[in-house]
Amino acid sequence: MVWYEWFLVLMLPLLVAMGLGLPVAFAFIAVNVAGAAALLGFGVGVGQLVSNMTAGVTTYALAPVPLFLLMGSLFFHSGLARRVLDAVDLMIGRVPARLSYVTVATGTLFAALSGSSLANTGMLGTLMVPEMRRRGYKNHMALGPILGSGGLAVIIPPSALAVLLGSLAQIDIGALLLAGLVPGVILAVLYAVVIYTQSRLDPSAAPYYVPDDDVTMGRRIVIIVREIAPMSIIVAAVVGTILTGTATPTEAAALGTLAVLILTVAYRAVSWEAIRKSLEDTTRVTGMTFLLITASSTYSQLLAFSGASSGLVRWATGFDVGALGILLLMLMVLLVLGMLMDQVSMMLITLPVFLPLALAYGFDPIWFALLMLLMLEVSFTTPPFGLLLFVMQGVAPPGTSLGTIARAALPYIGCVFLLIAILIAVPDIAFVFR
Repeated sequence: MVWYEWFLVLMLPLLVAMGLGLPVAFAFIAVNVAGAAALLGFGVGVGQLVSNMTAGVTTYALAPVPLFLLMGSLFFHSGLARRVLDAVDLMIGRVPARLSYVTVATGTLFAALSGSSLANTGMLGTLMVPEMRRRGYKNHMALGPILGSGGLAVIIPPSALAVLLGSLAQIDIGALLLAGLVPGVILAVLYAVVIYTQSRLDPSAAPYYVPDDDVTMGRRIVIIVREIAPMSIIVAAVVGTILTGTATPTEAAALGTLAVLILTVAYRAVSWEAIRKSLEDTTRVTGMTFLLITASSTYSQLLAFSGASSGLVRWATGFDVGALGILLLMLMVLLVLGMLMDQVSMMLITLPVFLPLALAYGFDPIWFALLMLLMLEVSFTTPPFGLLLFVMQGVAPPGTSLGTIARAALPYIGCVFLLIAILIAVPDIAFVFR
């Protein structure tokens, strides 16, 4: 068969199986077995399949994933996250739309301390939505900032998705983590601009609130020293060690987990229940992720072995649309897929096709991976299957529709698209720390 026939044979059954509701990992495994048998024969093909799946998951590059997940889970379950949120709330003081700004500031900080968008959004929603509703905030001012800042954990290190993407693409994970730092801060600033604009256009959307007590400068200093500054230990352990080159991403993840554990002991926040919940969450998510990786590693090799990947690259490069046209086409595909499936599935399906295309057009793999991460962030809040929309619906007031939540997220999705345009125009923003 020619390359496009193999591409359809390997791709269509996968999409059909996922559309019928078959778990993603099992859909990949079923297609892998059938494809390996067709290409190599059943006995040889299945033997090679097992060998490749084992090699795909027993790679050192994946070691940071469970460690970052454990670090974030322990940070939330121990109550350290609540202490940080309360401290930021007091620090911001008397400003219109105060709680919306608190959400963005805290969400940005949480992103640098957890690495999980789902945990980030769930925590912010549980803590902030009831208070915002009590103070009369409209839905777009209450829900939108949570959805936007919750997704920052996709690109701000330590990002578990960035580690996974870097491992699958076989690129420098440390460089990819650092590449998201400055764009993540820019995105947080854009979110603050959205809040300022919305509050100016409709002051009643976020009623002005005067705190019961004014926070003096002396108390602010105490808050910084006692509640916020110690958290910099976690950031230094993870981002600082990668930035200075003193630790690999795996070593940085271990240091970050140790730093969180030390802080929980120092704040007397550690408990067996918090440790149990953290280990339980980490084991569940890690098991799911690694199963997907084992199933997808052979799929990529089947595409390459059949000639589908190289054929697709030759076909795509034959169009006279230029590098920018191909890039926009790939981003559009990610946008559409983000409405239909989860982020890991998107990576597993598109990366074997997109990465060779990106390299063929001379794109820097770190820069391209960062753009993919931003599109994954968008996919968290695009209906009908955006995961953060469902997380938000679980903590929103009863009767809040999915459409209302999705509309609240629109300005923040627009900010991500604006950041993508900035990165395309000025790619060096991604390499400030290279």
